[in-house]
Amino acid sequence: MLDTLSIAGDLIERTSSTLRVQNIVQLSLAPVFLLAAIGAVLNVMNTRLGWLIDRIDQIERRLIKGSAGREGEELPALRQRQSYAQWAVNLTTSAALTICLVIAALFVSAFIRPQIGSVVALAWIATMAQVFAALTLFLMETRLATANARERRLRSREIIERQAGEDSGSEEG
Repeated sequence: MLDTLSIAGDLIERTSSTLRVQNIVQLSLAPVFLLAAIGAVLNVMNTRLGWLIDRIDQIERRLIKGSAGREGEELPALRQRQSYAQWAVNLTTSAALTICLVIAALFVSAFIRPQIGSVVALAWIATMAQVFAALTLFLMETRLATANARERRLRSREIIERQAGEDSGSEEG
């Protein structure tokens, strides 16, 4: 019982310092600003992903009706863009969750004896890696988006040929 009281008293003593809490809030500002920036980028990525999904659905409906014309030839490239965009959104969301972990760990670290600075550092590095990967995928998606219709159809044919090669390779093995 005495141990529990001593632990509780120690915790109250460490958390009652206004200065300590102010320092933690100051430390958490950089990750909070990063979280806001990630949210803004995520909004842009989700808008693009939504547009891609709508465009693919529209072309597929036209294909069913037989009125798609050459638009149908662009579907593989659009699906690849959708894949890039979806992975970018997933990684960006994961980065946002990881930065929330950083913020929580910063607060927890001030109130516990074992030092968890390594956990905070690793979570920060993981966040940066996820943001880097997400932005790279977003760059790949936007590069495909800026191609003209002829280039998109050519890209689609390359995707179809590659998939056909992979399918025939898996049938031989």
